[in-house]
Amino acid sequence: MSQDIFVSVLIPAKNEANNLKPLLEEIRVALADESYEIIVVDDGSTDATLHELRQIRHDGLNTLRILHHERSLGQSTSLYHAAREARGTWLATLDGDGQNDPADIPGMLALVRGEPGKVDVQLVAGHRVNRRDTASKRYASRFANNLRRRLLKDATPDTGCGLKLIERAAFLRLPYFDHMHRYIPALIQRHNGRMIVHPVNHRPRTAGVSKYGNIDRALVGILDLFGVWWLIKRTRLNTIAQEIEG
Repeated sequence: MSQDIFVSVLIPAKNEANNLKPLLEEIRVALADESYEIIVVDDGSTDATLHELRQIRHDGLNTLRILHHERSLGQSTSLYHAAREARGTWLATLDGDGQNDPADIPGMLALVRGEPGKVDVQLVAGHRVNRRDTASKRYASRFANNLRRRLLKDATPDTGCGLKLIERAAFLRLPYFDHMHRYIPALIQRHNGRMIVHPVNHRPRTAGVSKYGNIDRALVGILDLFGVWWLIKRTRLNTIAQEIEG
């Protein structure tokens, strides 16, 4: 495979055997004009996810690379491992449940293209304008987003959206911790990066079940939120050292 890859599509997948084949086909169609690769991380699945991925690759999807965790390590660790292995300049992250629409990726890529030296964007953050989740999940997400925006001031309406486009070099500079994927916009801005919010499509899940409960998500999220707030308060990376000539 050519090393000159523009975008690596990263997909954490736990027990998503029935969602992966249609999702990967959608990515192939959406990125037909791009130099790309797909990295799916089988995060300790107990269903046929790994078998399905091997079969898809055997059937001819040579842009697909497969990473495997013997046990589930979570979405953030899956994304981190995939980013380390990625060859693309940009990372497009997608959830493995098929709710994110790959057709949105080309529009996000267009936002980071332009004249060399004049495009200064490290993150295009998806904003789900038509949430297709349960009412309780939407309410919990809205509450968490409002609390996060007040505390972190990250100007992000939907940090929980799995569809993001991130400069690989910028992602690898971020501090790693479990659940960090929920705070990528705040962490990018902590490192003086520029972000664009882009409206994206959202679809109902057609197979499998959600891996998170609203209570579990809230309890973990509160602890992480204050940890990220502490990181931001302690940083000094939002200023630039200027070299003095003469």
